[in-house]
Amino acid sequence: MADVELTIVMPCLNEAETLEKCIVKAKAYLERAKIAGEIVIGDNGSTDGSQDIARRCGARVVDVPRRGYGAALMGAIEAAKGTYVIMGDSDDSYDFGNLDLYVEQLRAGKDLVMGNRFKGGIQPGAMPFLHKYLGNPVLSFIGRLFFKSDIGDFHCGLRGFKQDIVSRLGLQTTGMEFASEMVVKATLFKLDIAEVPTTLAPDGRSRPPHLRTWRDGWRHLRFLLIYSPRWLYTIPGITLMLIGLVLGGLLVHGPKHIGGATLDTNTLVYAGTAVIIGFQALVFGVLTRVYGMVSGFLPRKQFLERFTQQGTLEKGLVVGILLFLIGCAGGVHATLEWRNTGFANLVYPQVLRVVIPSAIAIIVGFQIMLGAFFLSVLMINKK
Repeated sequence: MADVELTIVMPCLNEAETLEKCIVKAKAYLERAKIAGEIVIGDNGSTDGSQDIARRCGARVVDVPRRGYGAALMGAIEAAKGTYVIMGDSDDSYDFGNLDLYVEQLRAGKDLVMGNRFKGGIQPGAMPFLHKYLGNPVLSFIGRLFFKSDIGDFHCGLRGFKQDIVSRLGLQTTGMEFASEMVVKATLFKLDIAEVPTTLAPDGRSRPPHLRTWRDGWRHLRFLLIYSPRWLYTIPGITLMLIGLVLGGLLVHGPKHIGGATLDTNTLVYAGTAVIIGFQALVFGVLTRVYGMVSGFLPRKQFLERFTQQGTLEKGLVVGILLFLIGCAGGVHATLEWRNTGFANLVYPQVLRVVIPSAIAIIVGFQIMLGAFFLSVLMINKK
């Protein structure tokens, strides 16, 4: 079937109740629209006879031993013979009989066409209250914020794309977060994305859905955070460092009185802690972004490539050693002050204003040196 234009893909795990309805609607659409197409079922080990139902209805069944929503879809997508693929759940909640807007956008050259259920219409009882008013809106908002995406419904299961999208984007996730991975990577790699309204009907099955609200919601959120080092590490790190540096700078010369409270060296300790944690988060952000770049799951950034190719190890070692020596100098100064007292008890608030910053400088200096070495390991040239 070298002339297949469209493959309609459905994941399947014990969908005997609704699978035939979905296939019949999909076949009717292909016939009505006069599209050379096929229907491929990615079966994830059904034990209710779903495979036989699919074959009897004229669909092609691809057995996918690896469990998971994403695994079933990837197996079917990779086996598709069409130029374009439209995927949708086999629970009879999506309208496979009305795919014109998807095909129109794909033929116009779009790489990914997302459905938007909030624009197309969600029938009563089709989406749980928490999903409709909390889960989907919040996760979609986070996705738009983190990745500067225009997609309004990150988790719509009815979507179309060019057949090679799995290999082009290097899609990996095997669970429900596969839906987020596709949108995030398509956005990061600047694919041409469109969004069309679609409808959502109540699940046609009598059993509960495979989706688990809190477990799968957390998996989607975790994925969004992992793929955005800026929001997971860099922005919180810079924020903590600024708070710590400003607060520490105010207290290093003496206590400060705010209302009826006096902020002194105890607060200085916590300010220093914020600087250390913030800097560590910033280092993790840089290392994660570079790893994502060299491993191919995040797009390359010119400024990062320049940063990592200009003697990063040597410059990092120099800066780290200088900061370490500054910290050591503060320690020496504190020790001399202690000697001047005959190694007796010290006035702690006074000496801690030297000891705390010097300890922070030593810690951060070591972190810079270790981070520079690790960054160099990530940038080792590979065949």
